[in-house]
Amino acid sequence: MVLVAALIAILGQTSVTAQQEHGGQTSRDVPWLSEVQSPTEPILQITLPRLIDDQTTLEDWQNQRVTLRKDWLEFLNPIPRPQTLPPVTILSDETVDGVRRQLLQYTSEAGWVCEAYQLTPIAKSESKRASRKYPGVVVFHSTVNHSIRQPAGVEGKTEKAFAMTLAKRGFVTFCPRNFLWPSNHKIDANSQTALFHKRHPNRKGMAKMLYDAQLAVDLLLSHPQVDSSRIGAVGHSLGAKEVLYLAAMDERVKVSVSSEGGIGMTFSNWDAAWYLGPLLSNWQKQHDHHELLALVAPRPFLLVGGNSADGKQSWPYVMRASEVYRLYGSPARMGQLVHGRGHAVPPIAEKKIYEWLETYLR
Repeated sequence: MVLVAALIAILGQTSVTAQQEHGGQTSRDVPWLSEVQSPTEPILQITLPRLIDDQTTLEDWQNQRVTLRKDWLEFLNPIPRPQTLPPVTILSDETVDGVRRQLLQYTSEAGWVCEAYQLTPIAKSESKRASRKYPGVVVFHSTVNHSIRQPAGVEGKTEKAFAMTLAKRGFVTFCPRNFLWPSNHKIDANSQTALFHKRHPNRKGMAKMLYDAQLAVDLLLSHPQVDSSRIGAVGHSLGAKEVLYLAAMDERVKVSVSSEGGIGMTFSNWDAAWYLGPLLSNWQKQHDHHELLALVAPRPFLLVGGNSADGKQSWPYVMRASEVYRLYGSPARMGQLVHGRGHAVPPIAEKKIYEWLETYLR
């Protein structure tokens, strides 16, 4: 209970400060922000080192941030970014419920073909169709055989059709296929990872996922109706992992939601060859993912947990990152929604995921 009290004191300080400075949360914030910034029940004790101390200034942190980001990139050994966008082929083009849904194909890197769904709201007024700008969101699918067909609303559970639902709400969305899928219909993680490591023997699988995610942002930004200042990312499970790394390493992403990815390195299979690999334990002696959460600051970031991959065990990560967030001022627009429904997206989580994105990308 002592740890809970400490967490509440640390995480709740933001709300108190915001009330003192602004008379409470502003209209720019979700009304439940303070509710996702402190635990409501006892949590597991996970010892994580502080990233800053009580004397650290914002300038100190910004200098430290440069070094921390560099260390993580050296660990991943990232694939060099392309100088130009790849040609894109439209494989299918249809209109569904007021949304234009296109299946695209492009070469993500030499010899590696990728597909993605791009969904665009269709403006009711003909005169507004060319001129209207929408916020854009990259949507990452979870570990299901039907891959990008899930978020695009083609196949699978409707509560995970993030891209289709967001498009209906006025967002342009882009759903890239993860490299572990050689086609849109079946995962082949072992073979695809072996192929990747044959081409990139000294790079982490997450380096490939980060490369593909950043290319997805590039392609989303090339859409003539996307507002480049309003880019977000959302994903569940596998997709949540991609969101974490993309948000930490790419400041073009202004708002993020990571659902049930397992923020702690021991919370899920981060040591798999297609993520960070079996040598992760050596890196973990000095680092963990609260550092990536801190790299996202001060951009809004919502962690969603069902007490499976994320949940009450994730609060220490939120606590450490929130200390960095507060250096930028109040309120700290990050927290964790714990729905307690397992590795799923129940209605309460679905509702608040959309509210988070709509509030901070509008």
